Amino acid sequence: MKIAPSILSADFANLQRDVALVEQHGADYIHIDVMDGQFVPNITFGANVVKALRPHTKLPLDVHLMVENPERLINEFAEAGADIIGVHVEADIHIHRTIQLIKEKNVKAEVVLNPGTPIDTIQHVLSMVDQVLVMTVNPGFGGQIFIEEMLGKIRELSQLKAEKGYHFDIQVDGGIGPETAKRCKEAGANVFVAGSYIYDAEDPGQQISRLRKVLSE
Repeated sequence: MKIAPSILSADFANLQRDVALVEQHGADYIHIDVMDGQFVPNITFGANVVKALRPHTKLPLDVHLMVENPERLINEFAEAGADIIGVHVEADIHIHRTIQLIKEKNVKAEVVLNPGTPIDTIQHVLSMVDQVLVMTVNPGFGGQIFIEEMLGKIRELSQLKAEKGYHFDIQVDGGIGPETAKRCKEAGANVFVAGSYIYDAEDPGQQISRLRKVLSE
């Protein structure tokens, strides 16, 4: 089980400090939400932020591209130091080609599903990807409430993975805390993105420990 704190909820003026903090307390990935103001309303980080953080952490940088036409940004984020690049099937009419491009850059490839998008839209690329991200809120904003219906989607994806012998991780993102993480784990998820749950607390390290305890039970 892997915990991926999302720096969308970190202090933007102190990103190096906040990344170091969660690394010291046992985080497995650093999750970086990239928003372009088109695919989602907000605008956040660019490849320059990934490049700036890369020398300051040994953790894998898990880059979630919430952008239109993500294929145009793959080279830039790969060169900046991303270890995982996730692209939305809803934002890319050439998803197969984009995943190929990510893999050619020796970066792990992830495909992402919005809450309203069915699994059958990605069936033909599941053999290629290293990770599938099931959005458990609608993308674009932190601090949203977990969508219960996504547990069924996680179970369906986990069953398909077992039936076909695929090896991708199943990541969940949105409204994740101890209670929802436990239910997602039971449904088949093994990578958990948590932003406001970790960074909005007085003691982010303690929040990671609480999440780790639930996921290890």
